[in-house]
Amino acid sequence: MIDQNTLDWDKGGGLIPAVVQDVDTGAVLMLAYMNREALDETLSSKRVTFWSRSKNRLWTKGETSGNFLELRDVAADCDNDTLLVLVKPVGPACHTGTATCWGNAAPHSSAEAVAFLGTLEQVITDRIASKPEGSYTAKLLAEGTRRVAQKVGEEGLELALAAVAQSDHEVIGEAADLVYHTLLLLKVKGLSLTQVVAELQTRHAARL
Repeated sequence: MIDQNTLDWDKGGGLIPAVVQDVDTGAVLMLAYMNREALDETLSSKRVTFWSRSKNRLWTKGETSGNFLELRDVAADCDNDTLLVLVKPVGPACHTGTATCWGNAAPHSSAEAVAFLGTLEQVITDRIASKPEGSYTAKLLAEGTRRVAQKVGEEGLELALAAVAQSDHEVIGEAADLVYHTLLLLKVKGLSLTQVVAELQTRHAARL
């Protein structure tokens, strides 16, 4: 993870700002401060802990609400005086109930929009596990892998036809259908979007 001895604790009087980012979506969730003890607790418990300047004590995010920040990684910036903390949030990051401390008006990056695919993949995983009544995903799963594969073929053809004969809006709709059914097929086969991205990265690197 990180070596505390490389950090410049003196610059901020023993406190270092910590920018907290969602490891899946890339969304910036909040900004808080850590001292050495807070960073130690974060690294050992794997739940993000800060130094609360208002309470003048250690504060584990979620200690009262249950909306913990599960640690995934932490790194220092080039000056060793700011931390980037990657987390898996359990519930809203803000005490007001919004996903981030910038509320519903927070700007969204293109990376966050693409990262929604990870959220969709998790929804599909949940549908596979729970098979809720009335769910299209559950209904399609009940028809078997062959039917899911057939749907991917159908949606691919519909996208191709839309590209040459229909409006941009319809092309986007067909592309969305294809992406969804592709994610479902990957899950049915025990595969993941991450593996597909890794393959694309490997191909890209091979062509540098």
